Amino acid sequence: MDFSVLLRFFKARKLSYIIGFSFMFAASFIQTLFPKVLGSAVDLMKDSGFEIRRVMLQVLWMVLIAAAVFACTFLWRNIIIANARNLECYFREELVRHFLKLPPAFYNTRKTGDLIAYAINDISAVRMTFGPATAMSFNGIVICLSSIYFMFAAVDARLTLITLAPLPFIILLMLFAGRKVQSRFRVVQNQFGAVSDRVQENISGIRVIKAYVQERSEMERFSALSGRMKQANLDLIRVSAALPAMIEFGFALCFVLSLVSGSRMVLRGQISIGDFVAFNGYLSLIVNPIVSIGRIVTIFQRGMASLGRLHDILRIEPDILDLPQAVDLQPDGPVELRQLTFHYDGSDTPALRDISLVLPKGLTLGIIGHTGSGKSTLASLLLRFFNVEPGQILLDGRDINAYTLKALRAGLGIVPQDTFVFAASVKENIAFFKEGYSDEEVKEAARLSQIADSIEGLPEGYDTILGERGVNLSGGQKQRLAIARALIQNPAVLILDDALSAVDAVTEGLILERLRHTRKGKTNILISHRVSAIMEADEIIVLDKGLIAERGTHTQLLKKGGLYYDIYTEQHEDAQPAQPQKA
Repeated sequence: MDFSVLLRFFKARKLSYIIGFSFMFAASFIQTLFPKVLGSAVDLMKDSGFEIRRVMLQVLWMVLIAAAVFACTFLWRNIIIANARNLECYFREELVRHFLKLPPAFYNTRKTGDLIAYAINDISAVRMTFGPATAMSFNGIVICLSSIYFMFAAVDARLTLITLAPLPFIILLMLFAGRKVQSRFRVVQNQFGAVSDRVQENISGIRVIKAYVQERSEMERFSALSGRMKQANLDLIRVSAALPAMIEFGFALCFVLSLVSGSRMVLRGQISIGDFVAFNGYLSLIVNPIVSIGRIVTIFQRGMASLGRLHDILRIEPDILDLPQAVDLQPDGPVELRQLTFHYDGSDTPALRDISLVLPKGLTLGIIGHTGSGKSTLASLLLRFFNVEPGQILLDGRDINAYTLKALRAGLGIVPQDTFVFAASVKENIAFFKEGYSDEEVKEAARLSQIADSIEGLPEGYDTILGERGVNLSGGQKQRLAIARALIQNPAVLILDDALSAVDAVTEGLILERLRHTRKGKTNILISHRVSAIMEADEIIVLDKGLIAERGTHTQLLKKGGLYYDIYTEQHEDAQPAQPQKA
């Protein structure tokens, strides 16, 4: 198991941990002095002519011991538990940073609820383990060892051996139960992820559920999941709840043995009454840490199970990385594809085959084709969402792999098919939470994308908080908001991946007209299934099953009477299409 994240955290805060554990060891050791002082006070009081001054001195020592234990415990708990909260924050940031590094393909096979479980439940379990649980374990170990030492050295070795005879069996029981807890807690966490994912899907798809009257069936599916989670928790509780009870039973036997053997030794004069009181005081000190350690074992095993799950996710290395010699320079426009061929993992059929084209800076390329022809795949490859063989995509004459990912994606702006709107203000959605954009720049981007009028009609204009995934916007409004988000960055290459599919023809025409004026001198790639969106492009390519079936201008392609003409005719059935000139 990889402990590198934990080690980095502990190394950065080693001084505070050293101070915290020093106070903890001090509190634990000082606490073990109390029974001996109490026993001495009892021995002083059993004499008929005892001096009250000497007894009060022992009482004063007990008060000082209690005060010192309180002060040291207060300090170590504040330091260690504060660091545990810091660890939780640090680990969660590391996890999210790792999530952000992973490629989009990773999320195609992962459920949102399960990923949320990693960031909340698993990290919380790790915090409990490497915070309070670990500290209490060390605290209990110090108390136990110190108490056993005083029981041997200051009271009687034989009585100690007899009394603590059940202790090895208690420890074996703890280890056995701990392993059971770890395996069952993994099941609990997996079930939590499944329930979280189902809740998230039901909330996100509530309109579809209601439209198809699926409330009852969804509730039945959720009830089944909830029942499995309940059963997993009950299986865990059966082990974790039994452990403290069995430990307490074992120590009850220890006290019985102490009482029987110790009372006989007192009657024989082998130990004093004070020693017997001190012995039972030490035994009482041992009980609480051992019982606590029983609970701590449960917490620790839960934490190790969660740490194992986190290790599994953190060891997934992102396969899209900057090359050692990558340049931190944004591409400026010219795009060239050289015999580009691409397969998705697990697929024998290429998504793109032998694609070659040159798009000079300042021109607009239109890409059209039926669903599944490879249009969006091409856009994803341009942003290096998937790895591309060297020499197949060039920007500014430089291989796409030679750019750092940050520089590459900063130079390219994309509006994907699935437009995402954050639960934030309109302004924050357009500026994408970046500082430096003025209000006028935000408004200008909104005007260019033809959404300014809609924004001004919102209750608080640009400060209106949008619902999750933009539920209070129409599909067309969300697309135009996403276009404004891309335009405000003014990228060297703008890619609109079917980003006008939800707007009407008039709005589409206005947006494209404004883009032609504002994007002069910059490279644009318009991907669409509608001819109207790409007909003004300087060059149009028609994709079919991953191949370039046709290329040319709108007029040239109509004259060919091929696939482009067929698509145009399908979309203009009510119009009189130009007669094709068959070659």
